[in-house]
Amino acid sequence: MRVSATDADDPMTENAYLSYSIIGQESFPANAVTKTMFGINNQTGAIYTRDVGLDREVVKSFQLKLQIADMGGMGLTSEGVAIIHVTDINNHLPQFNPALYKLTAEENRQDYEIGRVNVTDRDDPGTGNWEAKYSIKNDPEGNFAIRTDPSTNQGVLRVVKSLDFEAQHEYVLILAVENLSPLSSKAANRPLSTATVLVTVMNENEAPLLREDPIQIVVPESVSPGTLLKSNIAFDPDFSDLRFEISRDPERWLDIDQDTGDIRARRTFNMRSPHVKNSIYTATVKVTDADGLSTMATVLITLKETNDYPPQLFPLSGSVCQDVSRSGSGLVLSAVDEDLSPHAAPFTFEMPDDLSINWTIVQVNDTHAVLRPLVELEAGEYAVTVLVSDSGSPVLGAYAQVNVTVCSCDSFGECKSEAGAIMGSSVGISFIALMVIMACIALLLLLLLLAVAVTACGRRHNIKKGTGLLVGESEDDIRDNVFNYDEQGGGEEDENAFNIDLLWNPHDMPSTPGSYYPGPGVPRCKQPLRKDAPHDLPSPIYPRRPPADPTDIEDFINDGLEAADNDPNVPPYDTALIYDYEGEGSLAGSLSSIASGSSDGDQDYDYLNSWGPRFQKLANMYDPR
Repeated sequence: MRVSATDADDPMTENAYLSYSIIGQESFPANAVTKTMFGINNQTGAIYTRDVGLDREVVKSFQLKLQIADMGGMGLTSEGVAIIHVTDINNHLPQFNPALYKLTAEENRQDYEIGRVNVTDRDDPGTGNWEAKYSIKNDPEGNFAIRTDPSTNQGVLRVVKSLDFEAQHEYVLILAVENLSPLSSKAANRPLSTATVLVTVMNENEAPLLREDPIQIVVPESVSPGTLLKSNIAFDPDFSDLRFEISRDPERWLDIDQDTGDIRARRTFNMRSPHVKNSIYTATVKVTDADGLSTMATVLITLKETNDYPPQLFPLSGSVCQDVSRSGSGLVLSAVDEDLSPHAAPFTFEMPDDLSINWTIVQVNDTHAVLRPLVELEAGEYAVTVLVSDSGSPVLGAYAQVNVTVCSCDSFGECKSEAGAIMGSSVGISFIALMVIMACIALLLLLLLLAVAVTACGRRHNIKKGTGLLVGESEDDIRDNVFNYDEQGGGEEDENAFNIDLLWNPHDMPSTPGSYYPGPGVPRCKQPLRKDAPHDLPSPIYPRRPPADPTDIEDFINDGLEAADNDPNVPPYDTALIYDYEGEGSLAGSLSSIASGSSDGDQDYDYLNSWGPRFQKLANMYDPR
């Protein structure tokens, strides 16, 4: 350092000529240094060291007693004090104390402190010359780390990765230490201090470990049941037996061996399952050791699309124009495939060779084609077979029959109606001739309906006079015929529906006195008709002969009932049925005679013998003999 002084005397005289000197030296600690360590320039006041041996570890500071005198040191004097501090340099290396440490570490635990190491350093505490910096010389796996505690300058040793007792149960670490500041060039050249740390790993029961997590499997979706998908998926660090099970398999596609852990396909996979996302099916496997510790593993199965389904053609019906020269004419066909790319589109559309004479199919793009005739065909329905194939491996195809309607088209390319087609055609009958033919057909139908109506109302079955009760005018054997009466009418309440006037004839006059006969030309009755059916339609055919087999009588009656229900000419359902007068000359006279009080002795039953062999038993019952 440099000190200075002033004098109020005239500087040009000896009275102001100053001289500096050190008159005393004191060290801290006291008496640490006895020799004179400093000097001062008497003219400039600069203080300097005059001997070696300044050591901060020995002496911390010096206090110098200074004197200033005028007249060149011979005149008046004054005193002052200079304090000099000795600064530290890094001339001492830190040293481990002790140099051997024994520590323990827990298995399967990471990022925790296992112990501390100590060092000593004679340099000034709290400075970079004193602060230690630690390092591990032999830890290639990086399982351990060491740092400096700034308050104590200790080395803190930590485990940063899980240790496995079964893999390595003991570690020998070599630690080194140096100062944060570089060593001074004036210090002795010595090697860095080192220490040995013996770390023992404590064994613990561990859960099973997976060889791969998640477990990745790639398999085609059409894999055969029983196919091995994955094996050797886990192991136990403690070498105990393992038990495997599937804890989640929503589609139940997987099987697993409980002892070996082999994963197999239980059945064929399906890409269209709702549990398959982005072609990946997810399942979960649980692995448990003998002590009950378990591990869960995710199984990701990537499904590869396979060609499982042939494409299906659509539409299967349509129409095309008869005129092959019309541009754009044809039926547009397409296809759908349940498979995904690359086993679907582009599709190939083809036709069998035997159909390629009259029809052709033109590919439009990867998914559409146009079916059109090659020649002008007659209007009508045609069945055309088309083969559509996909682009999968292997290629799958399917035949489909397309029902095509060939028709005449209008200017817009749409099929015309039948009448329009005939009117618009230059070939064939004219429109006037067509109308005449249709009118004639309608007239014939009308005449036919009138004839049927007249026949239904005029047909009657009369019993011939004097031939017996069951002997009629029909030439057929009456015993083999069931008579169908036409005039089963209703009461007066239905006379507003429709009236058919059946007139009384002279031959209808009854032979029994007192029977009703209004006279010839008088209407018989007003027959009601059904309002729920058209009038004047022909009646259905009623069954005429009864069956020979009695077991068919029920069918015979049901057939007659069905014919009557469907007959539009019978009376309504809600009217009473009035039967017609059964001929003339009846032997029975009035039906009331059946309930008369006359005895059997008053009757003559000889006529029963003339009714034939079928009535012979009845005639014998009434034979007076």
